[in-house]
Amino acid sequence: MDTRRLHSFVKIVDAGSITRAADILHVAQPALSQQVSALEAQFKQQLLIRSKRGVVPTEAGRALYRHAQLILHQVEQAHAAVGTGGRTPAGRVSVGLAPCSTGAALALPLLRAVRERYPDIVLHLNENSGGVLSEAIMTGRMDMAFIYGSGPMRGVEFEPMLTEELFLVTAPDAAPHDPPAGDAQAPEVALSELAGAELLLPSPSHTIRQVMDHALRTASVEPRVIGEAESTSTLVAAVVEGMGATVLPRSLARATREARDVTVRRITGPSIEVTLSLCFSHHQPLSEPALAVHDVFHELIGAFVQTDRQGDRT
Repeated sequence: MDTRRLHSFVKIVDAGSITRAADILHVAQPALSQQVSALEAQFKQQLLIRSKRGVVPTEAGRALYRHAQLILHQVEQAHAAVGTGGRTPAGRVSVGLAPCSTGAALALPLLRAVRERYPDIVLHLNENSGGVLSEAIMTGRMDMAFIYGSGPMRGVEFEPMLTEELFLVTAPDAAPHDPPAGDAQAPEVALSELAGAELLLPSPSHTIRQVMDHALRTASVEPRVIGEAESTSTLVAAVVEGMGATVLPRSLARATREARDVTVRRITGPSIEVTLSLCFSHHQPLSEPALAVHDVFHELIGAFVQTDRQGDRT
């Protein structure tokens, strides 16, 4: 099978247009169309539905797209391994990290550890929503991801790694309804106190938002969501400026308190927890370099949990 045709087909599906894919690949459009026709003749299946608005894959085309992603990734890994003589794991490994999660705190340590131990591995980190990352894993465009949730999800294997409580983060000496200054330093805040509070939260597609919305509805508490952002730094910056409060998992809340002048309190009545899992394809085994990164990630999570527990005792 000509891998160049597979590469062109993947680009066409990603671009949604043969014309746009031709521009990206710097190939004449008729030549690209011929490559698709050759693939359709080879598989004896129509792979693309063409219209004035572009192209979309047929069911057969979607199946080929998934397998093409895996094949091209394996070819890339083979080139990298041969280039190093097979001495050490080599190649590109992609890891997704859910925004507003512990993944943000682990990104730099992971990059550093992989660079030190496996200099022939190129680590690609992608911070995006869990839905986008899990789809990328299903289609073979990503090796693994650290996301909220514990499954199940078709085609994705979940490895629960960490469970964290949610904390309210406010500006110094500020609480949901400006209570006495002494109360603002309390280590806990009841969920009922968030009634009418001005909150800055991730979008409704984010797990933290979904968990918070469910808890608030169950408790018949109605806060005021005054803004949405997927970036932890943006949410915290808005809090520091006194625009409102936000909600973060414990590790991020504590790290924020150490770096910025904010008040951090555990939400109670009830407490709210989220689970983070390392996930990867259920059907496709991890490559040698991806397995190496997987093991490094495990070590970092173990060290992170131990440090967090020590922080609880101090």
